[in-house]
Amino acid sequence: MEKAMEKPLISVIVPVYNVKEYLPRCVASLQAQTYPNLEILLVDDGSNDGTGQLCDSLGAEDERIRVFHKENGGSSSARNLGIEQARGEYLGFVDSDDYVEYNMYALLQEALGKYGVKAAQIGRDEISQEGERLPDICVPPSSPECIEPEDFLRELLLHRGDCSFCTKLLKKEVFQGRRFPEGVLNEDFHLLVEMLPDIGGIVSLPERGYHVFCRMGSNTRRNTGFSRVFSDNVDNADMVMELVKKHYPALYKQARRFGLYQRLDYMLHIPISEMKGENQEYGRIKGYLRRYWAEGMANPFLTPQNKAYLTLLAAAPKTVRRIHKKVKRL
Repeated sequence: MEKAMEKPLISVIVPVYNVKEYLPRCVASLQAQTYPNLEILLVDDGSNDGTGQLCDSLGAEDERIRVFHKENGGSSSARNLGIEQARGEYLGFVDSDDYVEYNMYALLQEALGKYGVKAAQIGRDEISQEGERLPDICVPPSSPECIEPEDFLRELLLHRGDCSFCTKLLKKEVFQGRRFPEGVLNEDFHLLVEMLPDIGGIVSLPERGYHVFCRMGSNTRRNTGFSRVFSDNVDNADMVMELVKKHYPALYKQARRFGLYQRLDYMLHIPISEMKGENQEYGRIKGYLRRYWAEGMANPFLTPQNKAYLTLLAAAPKTVRRIHKKVKRL
């Protein structure tokens, strides 16, 4: 049997914040990995419910676990600290209330070596608090496949791809000079899209090795009404449009579809009370819908329903939202 040190080290970074109830399951799934050379970095992001002490206890029991404590700054800042401290040649990320299959990192590392690429991803499923499997958000391939960056980005722009870093294993070198943006949501999309031109192909595996635990109150899954995520998604759409123009001009229509779709999502969630002239962000988004209305109506990647919303929200957004609100109550 190969000795652990003959395999490259994988660093798994787990940002931790007030998850005392779920952290043991997450850590146990990492401790059970069949991959022999792995370190687990628990980054306590200022927990105040005893989770920090639990991290220390887990670290004292297993020499593979390294614990770091920091002031609360959000998941991205915790991940970024983990990247700085990681000793591995490869990096993985796991959310502290999720868990993984025992062979996930062995499969991912094997795929990286077999295909000679810098990133690999595995399938995932979504589990409710009641233990029921939820409908797939991302459907894995039926067999392993290497996806070129342009094709991978196309799937993201059509809302069919998986931008999560939790389902991936990446060479640490691709993080050179790059970190997760802090203070925003949907940070995985932002960083992955930024990396794509330098990553090369991404191997996608059919196994569902990552289990997303969907609980209310989770940092990334809470239902808070009109969250800043809608604004961050619009910013990401603008960022990816510039990248497409520079690197992937063949994806222009998909990128325009993405920009319109994210703005329609914003318009359908912003409180009606905030749809007013002094709200500059709202004004810019309304102006964008009107400016690109004709282009959107000719876009083959927008559905008839998308185009209907585009027409209505570009013409009279506040009136449409009032009617929409009344209809939803019926």
